[in-house]
Amino acid sequence: MQEKFPERFGSIAELEAQLCIPHPELIAMMKRLEGDIMILGVAGKMGVTMAIQAVNAIKAANVSKRVIGVARFSNADERTKLEAAGVETVVCNLLDREQVSQLEKVDNIIFMAGRKFGTGGSEEQTWAMNILAPEYVCEHFKASRIVAFSTGCVYPLETIESCGSTEDTFPAPVGEYSQSCLGRERIFQYYSKKNGTKVLLFRLNYAIDLRYGVLHDIAQNICNGEPVDNSVGFFNCIWQGDANANALRSLELCESPCAVLNVTGPETVSVANAAKLMGKIMGKEVTFRGEPGNLGYLNNSAKMCRLFGYPLVSLEQMILWQAKWLADGGISIGKPTHFEVNNGKF
Repeated sequence: MQEKFPERFGSIAELEAQLCIPHPELIAMMKRLEGDIMILGVAGKMGVTMAIQAVNAIKAANVSKRVIGVARFSNADERTKLEAAGVETVVCNLLDREQVSQLEKVDNIIFMAGRKFGTGGSEEQTWAMNILAPEYVCEHFKASRIVAFSTGCVYPLETIESCGSTEDTFPAPVGEYSQSCLGRERIFQYYSKKNGTKVLLFRLNYAIDLRYGVLHDIAQNICNGEPVDNSVGFFNCIWQGDANANALRSLELCESPCAVLNVTGPETVSVANAAKLMGKIMGKEVTFRGEPGNLGYLNNSAKMCRLFGYPLVSLEQMILWQAKWLADGGISIGKPTHFEVNNGKF
């Protein structure tokens, strides 16, 4: 476990290096895990740092294991970064059944591909990416272990008093994006039963990277002198490095029928309190808009904490890093979480 964290990050390279530090438990797992690891959709927001964290864990474990990253790689820089770190890369459009059928069959699959942003007006693209791609992958990798990324948005909206949805809460998705995510889960569940494929549905709520995420969205408004939307007054979040480590460790938890795991921080975070604290750190006035709401996507991560322990990076540390990142002029990747949306329209 890392004993001392940096006070701030002076560059993207420093931030990504922190995100790619492997957990001791992940290093230990790499010594046990049989087979190579393939990450589908590796070029997304989380995939690059996950793949490099996996390589770092394998090196620290002193074992021989390949990490293969699969994506369309529309951004060539991401592919270069992965290969420089020791990740093998393969170009593949996961919506092309023939291309998927040509992928090497490996023992361990992390499925990260999906579509959320821009669903409104092109719903058919969202459904295709979230339904057809999983079908092609399930048919091809029927003998593999699969950790399939999902979202807490498949659950019903919860009140702050509920302590959040557990893995036993029956899904009740709001809006087409969330419905398509439940559809993705149902495809994995169907093929898990049909083929005996061991799968874990990884229901993640709001990973924090400093260049995007709920804390970033709140802090950016404060930096720009704009009011913070408080209409959805509470949320959950987890450091992206911790989420990635837990996804990789979940390969050992895959089952048939599918296992389910909520992945987020253990705290239910107040938008107002987080905003005020970041405003104080940045020396900025904080204002709000919207009527404070009590309904949101709130997940209970007690099972995750029992299995994997408390996240290494605390909520307090994330808030401190986030405020300093934007105050120091750190970049944004321009992908808002829409945490303030609770009508399913993304």
